[in-house]
Amino acid sequence: MAGPSLFFVKHLGKGSFGSVSLYQGLRFDGTVIYVAVKTSDGQHAESLSREVQILSEFKGCQRIVQCYNTRVKASLNPFNGCVEYKIPLEYAPGGSLMSFITKFKDNKLPDPMIKDFTRMLLQGLATIHAHGYVHCDLKPENILVFPTYVNNINGTWSSSFELKISDFGLSRREGDSSWWSPSSPFAGTSIYMSPNSVSYGETEKDLDLWSLGCCVLEMYTGEGPWWHKNYEVHDLMKGQQPLIPSYLPLEAKLFIMTCFAPGTKDATRLLKHMFVRGDEGTQPSHASDNKAKIALLLENFVRRNVSKSKTIRVPAAAAQVMPDKTIMA
Repeated sequence: MAGPSLFFVKHLGKGSFGSVSLYQGLRFDGTVIYVAVKTSDGQHAESLSREVQILSEFKGCQRIVQCYNTRVKASLNPFNGCVEYKIPLEYAPGGSLMSFITKFKDNKLPDPMIKDFTRMLLQGLATIHAHGYVHCDLKPENILVFPTYVNNINGTWSSSFELKISDFGLSRREGDSSWWSPSSPFAGTSIYMSPNSVSYGETEKDLDLWSLGCCVLEMYTGEGPWWHKNYEVHDLMKGQQPLIPSYLPLEAKLFIMTCFAPGTKDATRLLKHMFVRGDEGTQPSHASDNKAKIALLLENFVRRNVSKSKTIRVPAAAAQVMPDKTIMA
């Protein structure tokens, strides 16, 4: 697949879909290029085809990992005689967000970095949703880290990190609930799924934003979203949410609560949230006023969302097992 200009460097990882390996080669201008090649067997070929088709719609999108081909290529593995399916992807030198987090004390990222990363993920989700898709499996393992370096005016170098969303093998068109069944209620990784997706097969923007709230929580706590207890699918069906620690900043609490609230937001609107906008336009002398405003927003948020009931659309398959179509929001 890689062609004569690329050669194998090392294995990067292995998952239920197959494996990812690093290849290196030279461009025509002599510069080195690195490519991450994703390889699957016949069982996961359909998922790989869906992924390359979706990624072909995101060419040049800053927050989406890039694919260097428009179709899956099949080839015969000379060692085991089996057919393999491969796609070439943009290589992330920083690895996944999951591995990146482990480089920090107690696996907790600093607050300014979490805000920046959350803003980048919202930009990626806004792009995905604008194309009519729901990612369905947003989690730290499927978020890639790209180190960037800037040459400053004074001649020094500064570094930062950019995030891109990857792994679209489980992605669906918004509103597509054909994947759901009572025996297989998860669109993606179970601990990042939203209550409505698990209970009713809803594939809406809310699913990705719930998963985003879980990721933000994980960047703060250094643990999985259900860090406070053993996760059970019945917890979601009973309307429970991951616990938000009291030590989180008020802006972060409000943002995560908004991600967990059903049917009240989208990624574009959340980009205007004070958590990702920072303190633009505020003065240090008004810090206490700003905290008071945040506290009032929290109070209003709880008043609006805790005691309301919400009617939702339920697929026929879900109605057979869960006939009550009204849930508490």
